Amino acid sequence: MADWVLHVDMDQFIAAVEVRRRPELAGLPVIVGGRGDPTERAVVSTASYEAREYGIGSGMPLRVAARKAPENAVFLPVDHEAYAAASEEVMSALRGLPGVVLEVVGWDECFLGVAVEVPEHVARDAQRAVWDATGLHCSVGIGDNKVRAKIATEFGKPQGVFRLTAENWFDVMGEKPTRDLWGVGPKVSKRLAAHGIETVRQLADADEAELVDEFGPRMGVWYHGLGSGLGPRVVDDTPWVARSHSRETTYQQNLTSPAQIEEAVRELAGHAVDDCAAEGRPVVRVHLKVRYAPFETRTTGRKLAAPTTTRQDVIDAALALSSGLDDDREVRLLGVRAEMSMPAGGDEVERTPVRGRI
Repeated sequence: MADWVLHVDMDQFIAAVEVRRRPELAGLPVIVGGRGDPTERAVVSTASYEAREYGIGSGMPLRVAARKAPENAVFLPVDHEAYAAASEEVMSALRGLPGVVLEVVGWDECFLGVAVEVPEHVARDAQRAVWDATGLHCSVGIGDNKVRAKIATEFGKPQGVFRLTAENWFDVMGEKPTRDLWGVGPKVSKRLAAHGIETVRQLADADEAELVDEFGPRMGVWYHGLGSGLGPRVVDDTPWVARSHSRETTYQQNLTSPAQIEEAVRELAGHAVDDCAAEGRPVVRVHLKVRYAPFETRTTGRKLAAPTTTRQDVIDAALALSSGLDDDREVRLLGVRAEMSMPAGGDEVERTPVRGRI
């Protein structure tokens, strides 16, 4: 018996939920985003596999998706409540598996901790349990830690199972670009490339001290370990505790005056702090996100002088951040995030619910 980590990831989850309640959409290019109107400013939340064949993917502006989509494509609005309900069905089915520890990490994914000889058997049991309970498909990555299990899932999609461990890590990942690693985005990969590090093997063989100089003592060590697939092994079923709440809006018409921006920031900050009030914990830090036209995004933040539950304090902090915006540039998106103090033993991982028109 050995300890294994399984990463369960739902296949095209949001699109699949939409097809489940509208079976006539099966086999069609389905694109979900915003209010479902491709003429409005919004981004794709998810695209069905049929839509992805046309180069449509998450985060793409709906207008761009509309230009790429075939005539039979279907655009649908985001329905947060429906996806949350489907997610709970999935997690409930997985909790019913014998001998597993379940850690939810998102609407459509979770880790399972198991001690078995053949983890593939548990993976197939998980897929059957989810299908029987929901009619939805999932893929399962098997690893000897969370990092390898998470990355393994991509090799199993769709509806498959893949095992990635220390034994086959470099055979599978060695020549892959660093961008394929969990947690390495385009900015980090670009900084790594500046040091001549472009592949996973090169990252593993890199000088850790050089990475520490570039990324700092914590992240430098973390990125170096990622090159060898190192990561946490413990699956924790402790209920997740939100660290912050965010509200953001993409505006159909650019905000062009300081008065418009102030009004928008007041509204977003008010909603964010009201969400925090429901948690019963004070706000300790406020962040402001702005996307200038045509598509440049910047984020700033500030720590409050003292933790507060006063609504106006949070709004004032957000307004102070907005005073640093460029008055000469039009704004297409604003977002405010209110970060709360964590309860003793709370989850320190940043998993922020964002609400608003995407």
